Amino acid sequence: MELTMLYYIIPSLIMFCCGVYGFITRKNMIAILISLELMLNAVDINFVVFNRFLFPGQMEGMFFTLFAIAIAAAETALAIAIIINLFRVAKNIDVEDVNEMKF
Repeated sequence: MELTMLYYIIPSLIMFCCGVYGFITRKNMIAILISLELMLNAVDINFVVFNRFLFPGQMEGMFFTLFAIAIAAAETALAIAIIINLFRVAKNIDVEDVNEMKF
């Protein structure tokens, strides 16, 4: 049985939609960051799938995905550091409370 592109695209679409829903509805910064990472992972899956099906002998999609994963790891580390500093100051990491903070 040959797997078609839809077997990979549909779960990726579901992952992306769950990430968008979590990003829009959550108020906790950690949950928003997790939702953002879920969306980035769905995009990475799409890069690999389109590379495999459109250009099967080439590796550009794989390399771009590895680069995107490295950038996402750096972004996550920086975001967690910012969230930890906000928690030290405000003792809360809700997005609505961060908008009201005065330093």
